[in-house]
Amino acid sequence: MKLWNDFLVRIGLKRPPGPRYFELDETLSLKLVALADQERRPAREVQADLIETGLSQRDNQNELVRRWQSLSVREQQITALTCLGYTNGQIAVRLSISIETVKTHMRNLLVKFDLHGKAQVKKALEKWDFSEWEK
Repeated sequence: MKLWNDFLVRIGLKRPPGPRYFELDETLSLKLVALADQERRPAREVQADLIETGLSQRDNQNELVRRWQSLSVREQQITALTCLGYTNGQIAVRLSISIETVKTHMRNLLVKFDLHGKAQVKKALEKWDFSEWEK
């Protein structure tokens, strides 16, 4: 089997084993080289780290979206208003519900997001734009 795989690699029908690298346009390549020089590391190592970090961040965002989609509409409203800086009392007035109902929804969304407080919700979703929820 190894001979067959080696043959396929030699004729270009299969990629050789090992790490793969990606071609970059000139601007990105220059930035990568400058960063590698600054960190005193090989450019390919920096490139691999950047790709791994980017993929990890994307996975984290996808997980946040999945959790957001698991929220009820009311929980989404409360999450958005919380991220916009509204207090429980302000949320209750705005949504015409009791403060206790706001607290109940908050507890539920904290469980769904596996977080422990409003500050963590705000931090987790800090890059999200909730400005449309204020209308």
